Amino acid sequence: MSTTSIGSYRLFQKLHPLSLLAQLTSRRTTGCLKIFTENVFWSIYLEEGKLIYASYSDKLFERLDSHLRRLEQQNPTLDNATRLQMRLMFETQNENELIPYPDYQAICWLVTQEYITDAQAAILIDDLAKEVLESFLSLKEGNYEFNPDKSLDELPKFCHLDLRLLVEYCQKQLRNRQNVQSSVPADGGSRVLPKTKPPLTQPQTKIQLGTVQGNNEISQPPVSNSLYKIACIDDSQTVLNSINHFLDGSKFSVVMINDPVKALMQILRSNPDLILLDVEMPSLDGYELCSLLRRHPAFKQTPIIMVTGRTGFIDKAKAKIVRSSGYLTKPFSQSDLLKMVFQHIG
Repeated sequence: MSTTSIGSYRLFQKLHPLSLLAQLTSRRTTGCLKIFTENVFWSIYLEEGKLIYASYSDKLFERLDSHLRRLEQQNPTLDNATRLQMRLMFETQNENELIPYPDYQAICWLVTQEYITDAQAAILIDDLAKEVLESFLSLKEGNYEFNPDKSLDELPKFCHLDLRLLVEYCQKQLRNRQNVQSSVPADGGSRVLPKTKPPLTQPQTKIQLGTVQGNNEISQPPVSNSLYKIACIDDSQTVLNSINHFLDGSKFSVVMINDPVKALMQILRSNPDLILLDVEMPSLDGYELCSLLRRHPAFKQTPIIMVTGRTGFIDKAKAKIVRSSGYLTKPFSQSDLLKMVFQHIG
């Protein structure tokens, strides 16, 4: 069977991931294997049968960011601001403006800018590949295609991983997980299991508008038919609640965000008409975040209002430098807030 005979299928079929990977490895294949299901896809890049990179479309940059956080102690410059800048550069929300293999390009950028070393990039790719292959090996059906072109040739290569060893590792992990799951008594007894996420039956904090759930993420109300969507970024729950109270629910849909780094995707997906951005936050300076947002094509024209207790000339000058649209000084009244909002969207 030639490499190119691994073709593409329009209809979902039963998949045998192990057999598929074995064919590619034994033939020292070069190219990209893509596997598709209804909502997600996997990409496995090979060179002479060795794995160059593996990617999984679900939570692509969340997974990369999680691994990069572990490198922050070794690389102090790999901080929240750097990772946020990386995501704004390579992560797109418009399907018509997709960047090819954006996560791999992001890793190449981190190396080029000397945020991580070549060796760290190789370890990072190895760790990501294990996660990707583990999810792929659990797949039962879908369709796939193999593109024999050398799609990553224009980018640097950081490793050539033994696909057989990776698969063996992933199979072991899957077996261990299955063993843990099978140890749960069928009668619901009290056998002690390794720590896992709390069961769904565990009592949950009642979700109300603007309340903080157990994981410190802000709960959001259902999207209404209001006229304008306002994103509020502030580490203070009191300020968020005040803004939400001041903005009439019949005219505004308020998206409250208390962590600018973790909530980046929420900002991108909500596509707000206006952003209220706190200047002083412990995880990221508001001016810096404003500057990063302005570099993203989705936010070049979006009104961004800096909210702060600072009133000095230098602070207002900084706001202009990062191209903010306005400056709202704390404490502010409902009238002050509405005047500022309607000035920019009404």
